[in-house]
Amino acid sequence: MTQYLLDTHVVLWAFGSPDSLAPSIRVAIQDPRNTIVVSAASVWEVEIKRALGKLTAPSGFAATCIQRGFDALAISFEHAEVAGALPLHHGDPFDRMLIAQAMVEDLEIISDDRVFEQYPVRVAPATV
Repeated sequence: MTQYLLDTHVVLWAFGSPDSLAPSIRVAIQDPRNTIVVSAASVWEVEIKRALGKLTAPSGFAATCIQRGFDALAISFEHAEVAGALPLHHGDPFDRMLIAQAMVEDLEIISDDRVFEQYPVRVAPATV
């Protein structure tokens, strides 16, 4: 069993264009032995970008995550402190939070963002 934290774009692809994901990642996400986690930061990011007109995403994004069997990961004080102390390799605050959460919770991140690899986290590429 592996615990995966999905980057925001991976959650969106899982919902709207699963063929964009590598076959091994699709299998990992669907395998009931794995725990698939979505951060509150991703829900926040989707809702902000939707409100700004920068993103089309399913309405009820958080509920859809739960219906798909993904576990919700709240943002804790510890996550916030770690995110704030990270080296500035990545400027996106949502991604910095995901990195911090992966570090604190010992989660492997599924993402195509190569900047994540500059941090002490395990990253599984989302695409081939």
